[in-house]
Amino acid sequence: MSDPTDSDPIESAAAVSPDPADPHAERPFTLSVPEVDLSLLRKRLDLVRLPDELLGAERHYGAPLADVRRLVAHWRGAFDWRAAEARINALPMFVRGVEVDGFGTLEVHYVHWRSAVAGAIPLLFVHGWPGHFLEVRKMLPLLTASEPDHPSFHVVALSLPGFGFSEAPKKPGFAGPQYAEVFNKLMLALGYDKYVYQGGDWGHILGTHAVDIYGHKHIKAWLTNLPVYRDPTLFTYPIYYLQKLLLPITTRFNDKARKDYEDTKNFYQKGRGYFIEQATDPQTIGYSLADSPVGLLAWIYEKLVSWTDNYPWTDDEVLEWISVYWFSRAGPAAASRIYHEMTGGQSYDWWKGSKRTTVPLGAAYFPAEGTRPPKQWLNMLGKVVFRSEHDRGGHFAAFEQPQLLAGDLRKMFGKGGPAYGAVPGKDGYN
Repeated sequence: MSDPTDSDPIESAAAVSPDPADPHAERPFTLSVPEVDLSLLRKRLDLVRLPDELLGAERHYGAPLADVRRLVAHWRGAFDWRAAEARINALPMFVRGVEVDGFGTLEVHYVHWRSAVAGAIPLLFVHGWPGHFLEVRKMLPLLTASEPDHPSFHVVALSLPGFGFSEAPKKPGFAGPQYAEVFNKLMLALGYDKYVYQGGDWGHILGTHAVDIYGHKHIKAWLTNLPVYRDPTLFTYPIYYLQKLLLPITTRFNDKARKDYEDTKNFYQKGRGYFIEQATDPQTIGYSLADSPVGLLAWIYEKLVSWTDNYPWTDDEVLEWISVYWFSRAGPAAASRIYHEMTGGQSYDWWKGSKRTTVPLGAAYFPAEGTRPPKQWLNMLGKVVFRSEHDRGGHFAAFEQPQLLAGDLRKMFGKGGPAYGAVPGKDGYN
């Protein structure tokens, strides 16, 4: 009998098995977490040992004890995973093997929601951390709708390798070019030789690599909701570099610019502890994330609250979100490694290898995004053809404000938009 402490209960959550005849063939995916894994989760929750908390700590020290205690009680009590699982299974989900140079075949999980519109635009949506494929769920009916005044899209939203129900790489070195290869090969396998792209968080960062490698030929245009790039230097963009040096002075005369500057500075000074840990020692934090559902809950819940714009999270929404990590195919620790792989363990920045392209680029600005550098700096990344600035919304824009982000895609790619007709023969209309 195998030792349950060495088992991988997550592999069984994917109710599919590889096709020995063709591992690259598409197969429907149904999420079905075994009852033994639910029982194990409940046992771990029953045995939780919560830390103390300083008086008046509130959110200054991280996830508040009262919030975590309430969520733990709900998780082991009223929260209905089977109902959440049924809602997830209502999405058209699939898996298929994708060959990655030097890494073998990885089984990739994805949602593929096709529009009924003949000329629908193929769109790849890419999530980040601590997100997952469900970020796109609220936008799916909006983007795939058949309406005469708006373009329609065929939407593909994958689980990044190591996230959700995609297989994780088994060795180091899986970085920007490898993620980009997965994206492009998946879209080609689905029959989308030319497509557009949307992402935030890692979806934006990996997008810079994907567009650099596959732009123009395959990726015809893209929209980001994390409009940032590497900082300017004296030798690359001297005017922007001078602007950077003067920001403490020049922003004094503009309230909004000052807030953008102060919020960004605050994020880099106080909001990147998670990043340093996951970029340097993901294995160390991984033991806690894999062993303790409450540790995982607190690690992610803190960001769900602090990175959103006063979004009214329900306990069920939070626990569904966390449960996808807990029951993920590779386990909760695997997703943290992307920070190490993309930075060489903090040896270089995650933009390494990417460069400016002329692929049409759109930028959606949300006020509660943690980093908001001067908008002109985005010109260092690409040919900016579309900008939108919203009065509400934060880091998880697709989940927080689906109408606004979907509206940006419609404006950018619809008739009269700057990227209308970007995909030849697929303008989004019948």
